[in-house]
Amino acid sequence: MAYLDESPDDRFILIVGSDSQNHVGTDYVTAIVAHHVGRGGRYFWTRQHDEKNLPLRQRIYQEATRSMELAQELVKLLGERAIAHNVEIHVDVGQNGPTREMIREVVGMIRGSGFAVKVKPEAYGAFVVADRYT
Repeated sequence: MAYLDESPDDRFILIVGSDSQNHVGTDYVTAIVAHHVGRGGRYFWTRQHDEKNLPLRQRIYQEATRSMELAQELVKLLGERAIAHNVEIHVDVGQNGPTREMIREVVGMIRGSGFAVKVKPEAYGAFVVADRYT
């Protein structure tokens, strides 16, 4: 909130993205990126651990669900300010690789919850920021 208040007349895009990695169990990292358009940005992240190693398909759905839940909390906290700053969800799926078959399903699920969604290569909130901490 303080970061957004530093430049109240500027444009921000709020991005929520998640990534996961199977280790001993599965680590999930969810990031909130406050993209100060034309001026960089800041990000915040959280990590959660699940004792189960899940297959890729289930992990992608978990990532998307975690991102949607955090985005909903963010909208609740920001209220009217969330409307002024676009809120996007970035998912770690793309046209190349094993996740390409899931794009329509995951994008439809997120759009159905009322959020804008980006996939690779535009989904840097998930595959760059969150991935850095998995």
